[in-house]
Amino acid sequence: METQLKIHPTAIIDPTTEVGNDVEIGAYSVVGPNCMIGDGTIIGPHVVLEEFTQIGRECQVRAGAVLGGLPQDLKFKGERSYVRIGDNNMIREFVTMHRATGEDEATTIGDGNLIMAYVHIGHNCRVGSNTMISSYVGLSGHIFVEDHVVIGGMVGVHQFVRVGRLAMLGGYSKVVQDVPPFMLADGRPADILDLNVRGLRRAGVKPATRASLKHAYKLIYRSQMNMTQALAAIEEEIESSPELTELTEFIKRMGGGSAGRQDDRPRR
Repeated sequence: METQLKIHPTAIIDPTTEVGNDVEIGAYSVVGPNCMIGDGTIIGPHVVLEEFTQIGRECQVRAGAVLGGLPQDLKFKGERSYVRIGDNNMIREFVTMHRATGEDEATTIGDGNLIMAYVHIGHNCRVGSNTMISSYVGLSGHIFVEDHVVIGGMVGVHQFVRVGRLAMLGGYSKVVQDVPPFMLADGRPADILDLNVRGLRRAGVKPATRASLKHAYKLIYRSQMNMTQALAAIEEEIESSPELTELTEFIKRMGGGSAGRQDDRPRR
């Protein structure tokens, strides 16, 4: 198959970069050393890909985005690290993503994500697949956003926070603790307001499972029980399902971390 590249004459591409088939690179874009760009990906004008940035197939990176910048972390000492982006992602104007801290570590983005204008994704973050991250969201270091999460505009997320699958964060929220899967969170600081019923319905979760998750939500967040009592009541009263187990195991892990963040180990 004949390779067709559309590279604007003003773009600067380091010779060590690997460029796939049918790639487009717009005016005044700069691609640094040791990068990879997958087949069919479109790089818009004035984009900067810094060293060790890897982008998959059929992505779009719009004007002014800067991917692979050095981490804003005093622990970083110039070691080799990466930004790795999967396939079919839409990365809008002026998004920034930083490389990881730690030798051969990576900031990673899955497949099929919509990352809107001016989003910042910090070092060592992991974003799953099929998420929607709205404009001006800021993800600090070491955050894990699981699959099918929706994050509203202007949200700030504390380092080491984990956002569970199919959760939704309301706009302008300040997120300082983990958000369990299937939940709707909002506020400053963010609190769990309800089950993300609309997201569950769109994802094809069966009505009986949605009802059991709603029951669990009420026991955890709207009863007078403490967390241990609520989890025991869930085990006793609600028929088990993979989604219910996913929720309860997530909540149990939160207790082993720092300040409700399971990936942030307690400090001595």
